[in-house]
Amino acid sequence: MLLDTASLYFRAYFGVPDSVRAPDGTPVNAARGLLDFIARLVQDHRPDELVACMDADWRPQWRVDLIPTYKAHRVATETAAGLPDEEEVPDTLSPQVPVIEDVLDALGIARVGVAGYEADDVIGTLAGRAAGPVDIVTGDRDLYQLVDDARGVRVLYPVKGVGTLQMTDEAWLREKYGVDGAGYVDLALLRGDPSDGLPGVPGIGEKTAAKLLDAFGDLAGIMAAVDDPAARLTPSQRRRLDEARAYVAVAPKVVRVADDVPLPDFDPALPREPRDPAALEALAARWGLGGSLQRLLVTLQA
Repeated sequence: MLLDTASLYFRAYFGVPDSVRAPDGTPVNAARGLLDFIARLVQDHRPDELVACMDADWRPQWRVDLIPTYKAHRVATETAAGLPDEEEVPDTLSPQVPVIEDVLDALGIARVGVAGYEADDVIGTLAGRAAGPVDIVTGDRDLYQLVDDARGVRVLYPVKGVGTLQMTDEAWLREKYGVDGAGYVDLALLRGDPSDGLPGVPGIGEKTAAKLLDAFGDLAGIMAAVDDPAARLTPSQRRRLDEARAYVAVAPKVVRVADDVPLPDFDPALPREPRDPAALEALAARWGLGGSLQRLLVTLQA
């Protein structure tokens, strides 16, 4: 089981009241909510291995170099010149991230982030290397591209907390979007994604993109059709795709998750006992993690 950790703690932050606080009054709603999420996921799915994948770089420069608008609207407005872009994060969430990291480390839950890469890239690399079935837990549709029935890779998309999850396999993707996992990259880059600053091809929405992919197979087939006068494209589609050649040439590398991230050594096995009980006890007392941490510990030991 691979966790898109930031996606989950953002959901926890907005789903758990900020009245959930540490003894000193600091909000810990994201931290406690994430622990409850993990407890429920382990209880319901009993993974043998669990990896909390992290955004060591939420907006990698190599993606920005290709598409400068990539996540540009999410950059904090007061980022100092010459410093890496910082993501705009709610004031009471940012201080909880180090707490989350410390608790995961003390528990012994593998936490993996790699400089220059997003959590999506870590997930893509781990999913590609896995020998057995993989469940990816994320609220990010970008990871639908990794769905692969033949290899047992599916996405568990939270609908309501993590108690109600949309089990995304290739049949679901075809029903919803008309593509399989491999085709989702082409669909996404044609359609665009305002939340990631991806412009897409103007005038080519989701339904049109799906129809074009059905007709011509993949992005390369669509662009070949632009140069084929006999291909069944409307004049408007042909013109818009032709004008978008520069974007189409670089977008696949931006949209496709990396599968070759240089991962550190780590132990993905789901821990039965905390790696550092003393540190965990101190963190629990300092941050008032209470029932959320206890529920996770009981679940891990079950």
